[in-house]
Amino acid sequence: MSIDVHTSHQGLSKFHQLLADQLRHEFTASQQYVALAAWFDGRDLPRLAGFFYRQALEERDHAMMILRFLLDSGVPAPVPGTDAVQNDFDTPRDPVALALRQERVVTDQFHRLAATAREEHDYTGEQFLQWFLKEQVEEVATMSTLLTVMDRANGDLFAVETFVARDLSPGGAAETGAPETAGPAVS
Repeated sequence: MSIDVHTSHQGLSKFHQLLADQLRHEFTASQQYVALAAWFDGRDLPRLAGFFYRQALEERDHAMMILRFLLDSGVPAPVPGTDAVQNDFDTPRDPVALALRQERVVTDQFHRLAATAREEHDYTGEQFLQWFLKEQVEEVATMSTLLTVMDRANGDLFAVETFVARDLSPGGAAETGAPETAGPAVS
């Protein structure tokens, strides 16, 4: 049984409407990253697969941060379905290029959210978005770098795998200042 949860946002501020829509976008981004990871995993490229599996968890956590904010703000937050994701690609470059395009779209979405919060004098909402705006700079930079490395490798996927293992492996400092998630964070 499938239920379409494109709920009416009647009575919500424009900012809260956009934020509720962003919840769907973040869950969709998570699913898209699972699809990218599975594509690389199916081609025995474990470092690229692992990188995109981690990205999927991160996007899921972003959705859960938005859900927590909406719930804490007393805004109805039905959990949406996701939009369609792409599963088939012609070359290993294509999934990375899609990831970069996706991150640029998400960046534009967060800019629109921040502008709307400011226009509506929703200072709490604007403050909430600051972490996401900073995070998007990092996400776009990471995907841009990965695409550049993919292009420079000129088909040498072992070189790309080595780069991912060396420079994009998990670890380092925990994210400070990140909003709280609804339920436990997984990334």
